[in-house]
Amino acid sequence: MSGATPRALGFRMPAEWEPHAGTWLSFPRPEGISFPGLYERVPALWVRMIAELSSGEDVHVNVLDAADEARVAALVAAAPDVTPGRVHLHRIPTDEPWCRDHGPIFVTRPGEVAVIDWGYNAWGGKYPPFDRDDAVPSRIAALLGLRAFHPGIVMEGGALDVNGRGTLLTTESCLLNPNRNPTLDRAAIADHLREYLGVRHVVWLGDGIAGDDTDGHVDDISRFVAPDTIVTVVEPDPADENHRPLADNLERLRAARDQDGRPFTILELPLPAPVVRDGQRLPASYANFYIGNAVVLVPTFADRNDAAALALLRRCFPSRRVVGIDSRDLVWGLGAFHCATQQQPEKPA
Repeated sequence: MSGATPRALGFRMPAEWEPHAGTWLSFPRPEGISFPGLYERVPALWVRMIAELSSGEDVHVNVLDAADEARVAALVAAAPDVTPGRVHLHRIPTDEPWCRDHGPIFVTRPGEVAVIDWGYNAWGGKYPPFDRDDAVPSRIAALLGLRAFHPGIVMEGGALDVNGRGTLLTTESCLLNPNRNPTLDRAAIADHLREYLGVRHVVWLGDGIAGDDTDGHVDDISRFVAPDTIVTVVEPDPADENHRPLADNLERLRAARDQDGRPFTILELPLPAPVVRDGQRLPASYANFYIGNAVVLVPTFADRNDAAALALLRRCFPSRRVVGIDSRDLVWGLGAFHCATQQQPEKPA
C-alpha cells in the first residue's frame, strides 16, 4: 500500500441501512451467461427491483449502449410502479449483471464520498471475459466526479458485510481462496480491509452454502441488520450438506465480539428446501436481501419457510417495507437481490 489510505484520511464504509443517495444496478444483457435458457424471464425482475427501490431513492442502471438504453428505458416506462424522475440509465457496459461484485464500494467522510476500485476477476477467473465488469468502479467514479482508491487486490462486494461501527463479516472460504490473491495471507487481507474500508475488526466465518459459485460469499449466509445484531442462516437437517458448515458459522458468531469487545445478538434465519434446476442445487438463501431506503427486497422461493423469513426480517426493519419477491428464476443466475445491487451512501455533512 502506497500513499495515504482511506482509513488514514478518515473514510469508512457505512452500513447498508444508513441513508442512500441511490442504488446501482447493471441490467442483464441477452448475450450474458448468467441465465442460460431463461433470460426472457429475467428483465422483469430487474424492473421490479427498480420500481420497488425508486419509492425511496434514485436508481442508477448500467446499460450496454444506445440500443440497450432504449430497450431498458421502454421496459421501465411501461412499469406502472416506477417513481418518475428516480431512474437514471448510464452507458457503462458490463459482462454480467452482478453489480454487488463488480461495482464500486463507496466510502464516506464528512463532506466527501469516494470509491474503492478493487480488482475483479469473475470469482477466481471462472467466467471470462470480465474486463468490462472490472472497469465499472472507475467509470462510475469518473461519472460522479468522485475520488477513487485502488487497493491493487481482488475483492467482491458480496464477500463483505459491515455494521458501520468498525466490524466486518467475511468468510475464509472466499477471501483465503488462492484464486483471488494467492500471495496474501489472512493478516495481509485483513490489513487491506482495515485500510480501505475503515474497519477495526474482522469476524471470519468458514464456508458458504451449497451451490454458491463465489466460493462462499458472506451475503448468502450472515448479514448485519443492526450494529449489534446479525442474522445467520441455519439448516437443522443433519443430512443436508449445509448443516455442518452453517452450524460451524453459528458457533463462530456466538463466540465473536464486535469492535468494542461486546457480543452480538444472533438471530437464526431458516433456509428454503433445496432449490434444484437441471440437476444443479442453487444457492437459495433468504440472507441475500437488500436494504434500500424505503424497502427491503427479500428473495422467496415458494417455500414453507418464506413466511418465517419475512416475519423475522420485518421485525429487524420495522420502519421499512419488507417485500418478498419470488426468486426461483433469479437464483438460476446463482445470485439474488443483494448480488444485483450496490448502495451509494449519502454524502455526510
